[in-house]
Amino acid sequence: MAVTVVPTESSLRVVVVVGTSEQGDPIIKTRTYNRVKPEADAQSVFAVAQAISGLQEYPLNDIQLVVNNSLSEV
Repeated sequence: MAVTVVPTESSLRVVVVVGTSEQGDPIIKTRTYNRVKPEADAQSVFAVAQAISGLQEYPLNDIQLVVNNSLSEV
């Protein structure tokens, strides 16, 4: 029994640090950009995320690519 994986949608998350708490921990905010093509290569998505982060007021903490897949039995 084989399973086929088909990417259905992707989104890009740019995680930034917007400040620090009273305890000194970073306060994190996530900005999500939907409708990323599932077939987009990781290097291109990373380059776009870096360009977007350069426009942000806050420093970049993380770049995440979220890919949703559909699984079906062949």
